[in-house]
Amino acid sequence: MKTPVLSSWFGKSAVNAPPDIESAALRSDRFRLEREDDWRRLDHIVKRMEKGGLRGVKDEDLLALPTLYRTAASSLSVARETSLDAATLNYLEALVQRAWFQVYGPRKGFFAWLKEFILGGWSRAVRAIWLDVCVALFVMVAGAIVGWLLVAQDTEWYYRMVPGGFGETRVPGASREDLLETLGTKTDTDGLAIFGAFLFQNNAGVAILAFALGFAFGIPSLLLLVHNLAMLGAMMWVFAGQGLEVEFAAWLSVHGTTELFAILLSGAAGMHIGRSMAFPGHKSVLDAATESGRRGAVVMVGVTIMMVIAGLLESYARQLVGSVEARLTIGGSFLAFWLAYFFLYAPRRLEEA
Repeated sequence: MKTPVLSSWFGKSAVNAPPDIESAALRSDRFRLEREDDWRRLDHIVKRMEKGGLRGVKDEDLLALPTLYRTAASSLSVARETSLDAATLNYLEALVQRAWFQVYGPRKGFFAWLKEFILGGWSRAVRAIWLDVCVALFVMVAGAIVGWLLVAQDTEWYYRMVPGGFGETRVPGASREDLLETLGTKTDTDGLAIFGAFLFQNNAGVAILAFALGFAFGIPSLLLLVHNLAMLGAMMWVFAGQGLEVEFAAWLSVHGTTELFAILLSGAAGMHIGRSMAFPGHKSVLDAATESGRRGAVVMVGVTIMMVIAGLLESYARQLVGSVEARLTIGGSFLAFWLAYFFLYAPRRLEEA
């Protein structure tokens, strides 16, 4: 007596098999034949969506897509539990994965997302946290004033606030010539790329820390902003003591208008999360934190871009441009651009246009 043949997913081949394997193959065939039409229809719809999105897909197919996806997912679960043939199992796993992406996956590709982010998404996220931006700005200004006053009262505060090493010349009591030399330029570009990468890493670390600490109701973010700007106020006092406040402001403005703005936004994004957790309103604390976290994440993506720009300005423009007027022009132009982009540029969403 001949042993019945086994059916594979892609064709038939005659093999000798024990009765238990023969029974499993028959169950697999019966399982597949009962549901094969739904799988093929789902596969057809998914292929159309992968090639051209929603264009060309019939309305009845779109309405049936969620049901067909759940049916395929259920079939996959059964196939795994009953150890059906590997070909059917592999086919279902691939089909369910592709269908899941079409049902629940992002509707935009990377370039579409980037376009929406730059053409309004980033600026909308910043305007949405305007109150936190105002608070962060007040805290930063207050921190700079506190740093100035502390050093003016006791110069020992300078060494506690401003990190320095052996041979550091930007210290209280330094001569005008020594301080002016620290604001000078370089005659070549050797090593500036490495210097720029170091500056980006350092500045980005401060910004990310200011954002990450926001979960503790924003208090650590505020303290970090105060600390960083107190150092700046202390340094300003040292240069002002030698009549170099304009030169120092020009030197700082080249990259500072971008870098300090980015730190301002990162601190504000962190405080936004903390404020939403402290005052969730009618939402649960988790829901409020999730919503503010998404908004803050958009802001932080932009902050990273600003830190890259600040690193390039600090490592190249500041090192190669020595004129006070040119430095102020560069810094002022970037400040005007950021203010205009965040608070004057308010386009409609692309999907609403």
